[in-house]
Amino acid sequence: MTLLPQVHPQSVTEITHEIKELIEANLDSVCVCGEVSNCKAASSGHVYLTLKDETAQLSAVMWRTAAGKLPFRLQDGMQVIAMGSIEVYPARGSYQLIISRLFPQGVGALELALRQLKEKLAAEGLFALERKRPIPRLPRRIALVTSPQGAAVRDMLQIITRRWPSANIVIVPVAVQGPNAAPEIAAALGYVHLIPEVDVVICGRGGGSLEDLWAFNEELVARAIVACRIPVISAVGHEIDVTIADLVADVRALTPSEAAELVVPNHADVLAALDGARGRLAEALKQRAIRARLRLDALASRPVLKNPGQRIRQLMESVDDLDDRMQRAIRQRVEHAKQNVTGIAHALDALSPLGVLARGYSMTFQTPAAEFSASTPQEGRKLVRRAVDLQPGDRLLTYLQEGLVISRVEQTAERDDHPK
Repeated sequence: MTLLPQVHPQSVTEITHEIKELIEANLDSVCVCGEVSNCKAASSGHVYLTLKDETAQLSAVMWRTAAGKLPFRLQDGMQVIAMGSIEVYPARGSYQLIISRLFPQGVGALELALRQLKEKLAAEGLFALERKRPIPRLPRRIALVTSPQGAAVRDMLQIITRRWPSANIVIVPVAVQGPNAAPEIAAALGYVHLIPEVDVVICGRGGGSLEDLWAFNEELVARAIVACRIPVISAVGHEIDVTIADLVADVRALTPSEAAELVVPNHADVLAALDGARGRLAEALKQRAIRARLRLDALASRPVLKNPGQRIRQLMESVDDLDDRMQRAIRQRVEHAKQNVTGIAHALDALSPLGVLARGYSMTFQTPAAEFSASTPQEGRKLVRRAVDLQPGDRLLTYLQEGLVISRVEQTAERDDHPK
């Protein structure tokens, strides 16, 4: 039989509470570096993750209030520095790091957030040149979405009115720095098209640090510029400052002053161009008038215009000549036709039976016995060609050159000179 030692055993709850008090009392503020893995954002807004290195890992959570302040997107594989406290969760007997602040290792949080947003918007095609719209050559009204107290708005007003004194400008006041800047800028870009006659927008501010210009790197502002119904010129900071707004805008100006120079032409340059165009137009009209005068003189020097009656007489002579030629041609055609008719008549006479009779020959027809007379219809007659075709008693009708003979066959015989 084994005897238990004389000790008072503790419950699991009691020992867990002691561990919790011991850990949380000594690790209420820690700073841990490691690689993010198993990162998961819950629908509640809390972010759960694991920090690990080569030999160990540590569960961690970032509550919604702290996670909402992160300027960048937390991803697996990211090297970070986490600040917070270690807490024990008694229900599972586990501990975890409660992260209050988180920083990317090796790169600033804002720089990382900027890099991530650039990659996201570029993948959507929002930086593509083909979606950029041209700005009007001479805008009817210019909207300046900026702070009315900044030096940038004063510079733009001075430059615009100097270059184009009749410029129509409206200022849409917004905050350009601080937590309210991005929502105000986005809202202004959403309703600026409702301002009458506005057909171009300049959105920007003067120079500053990355934090000062951060409103123009917000995704909210970038999408508002893309959705704006009016072409947008981005004019943020100095030449070296490149924001997300610059990349998605229809035109990027290096500074607000350059935006003022881009949005309107120089009045003096326009006047000079108009003077040049007027001179070129006058010279072109002069040269055209000279060419027209030369052409008119050339036409006036032609004989037909100098003496139009001469041309009419020439045409009348041509008509008379054509008439003579036509008359001769008609006479020649008629004469030729007469000759053809005469030749055809002679040929017909030579072939006509009457022509044969005129040469001393006769034609004999066998006729029916009935109604035997010269008036017997011709379809009942048969031309006699051979004596053997006749029989004694047959009636005959013989045509001579003059008159005809009616006879009857008494006898037939063959000719002695007939070829055998």
